Amino acid sequence: MDKLTSMNVFVRVAKAGSFAGGARDLDISRAMATKHIMHLESNLGTRLFNRTTRSLSLTEVGAAYFERCQQVLLDIEEMESQVTHLQTEPRGSLRISAPPVIGATHIARAISEFLKLHPDLNIELIIQSGPGDMIEDGIDLAIYLGALNDTSMVARKLASSSLVVCGSPAYFAKHGIPETPQDLVHHSCLINWSIHPKNKWPFKSESGSQIITVSGRLQANVADAIRIAAINDMGLVMLPIYIVGWDIERGRLQPVLQNYPSPPLDVHAVYPHRKYLSAKVRVFMEFLQTWLEPRVSKPGDDPET
Repeated sequence: MDKLTSMNVFVRVAKAGSFAGGARDLDISRAMATKHIMHLESNLGTRLFNRTTRSLSLTEVGAAYFERCQQVLLDIEEMESQVTHLQTEPRGSLRISAPPVIGATHIARAISEFLKLHPDLNIELIIQSGPGDMIEDGIDLAIYLGALNDTSMVARKLASSSLVVCGSPAYFAKHGIPETPQDLVHHSCLINWSIHPKNKWPFKSESGSQIITVSGRLQANVADAIRIAAINDMGLVMLPIYIVGWDIERGRLQPVLQNYPSPPLDVHAVYPHRKYLSAKVRVFMEFLQTWLEPRVSKPGDDPET
């Protein structure tokens, strides 16, 4: 028999003052309650109750054991309550990784708002191009852009952002404006390694989908590097609207191929385990999904401020 169960039966019987009363409290038979007590007494090698036909009382050893059992059961109840609380209320430390631009802007701002709501939580934000080895690096949650390559991780889509092809007015004045996606093979296209596939730009039209293999004089693993190069007349970029929207509004970049939209860029939250997801991860994901969707679907704040 399970010792903790037998201890619980013993405490209930002692409090009720009878086997029948203790059994009734636990919704078990009187015979089963008696069996648990006999099991305890056999293991302890001593009597816990003085039994007569009319009364039931604790022995001296039984009284001391009763006090200890009550404390043990209370400690277990408190421990289970604390564990359950950790599963319902965000607390402790949360380690998050995110790509450079969205991490340093949107994710950082979302974290600030989230921390105001949960004072018992600390967050460590790691800015890096990819999620890396989440388990080895102790990452609780990684923000990932684009198609997911690692199927061993569990992912949740948080938001989508439209992709825009654009370049500077000075670049177009010198090299002309592409009219169709096929025209891109004659242009310098600045490639962002952090969005896969690296040099293949997808487009949609009434005739169907197509993928154009592009090339250019600059490739980088962060979006800001090629955004700045495009502003400085080095070529065209395909980037999310929350990155280039501000530059387009200010006239620094000009969108093209708007009749050939690209599939939106998905933003995912990636985490190692599906079962027993901690409250801090679960609640932050829910908050981030609500916070992020309306913000990545439109131009972001000035990236230079």
